[in-house]
Amino acid sequence: MDEALAAAEAEQSHRHGYLHHKEDYVKRLRRIEGQARGLQRMVDEEKYCIDILTQVSAMTSALHAFSLALLEEHMAHCLVDAAAAGGPEADEKVAEAMAAIRRLVRS
Repeated sequence: MDEALAAAEAEQSHRHGYLHHKEDYVKRLRRIEGQARGLQRMVDEEKYCIDILTQVSAMTSALHAFSLALLEEHMAHCLVDAAAAGGPEADEKVAEAMAAIRRLVRS
């Protein structure tokens, strides 16, 4: 029971690695949100297809950059912490990271 309690307390006190850059991430997401609104406006205004596709590409690149930065934070913080703790938690975190990488590679 003491191990379970200690694990629960550790999980509650765990802070996500991205939190020290949270404002930067929020700003990036707001810019991406603005890009999405801009795309909608371009369609509403019946802009040229290639111009819209160019903006889609820019937004896609911004999302990929965001996701890679977040993945890097996760690996540097959460994954490293789990690896240091060892055991099943480390295996779970590695599997989580690999699943996230697979999703990113597919997109």
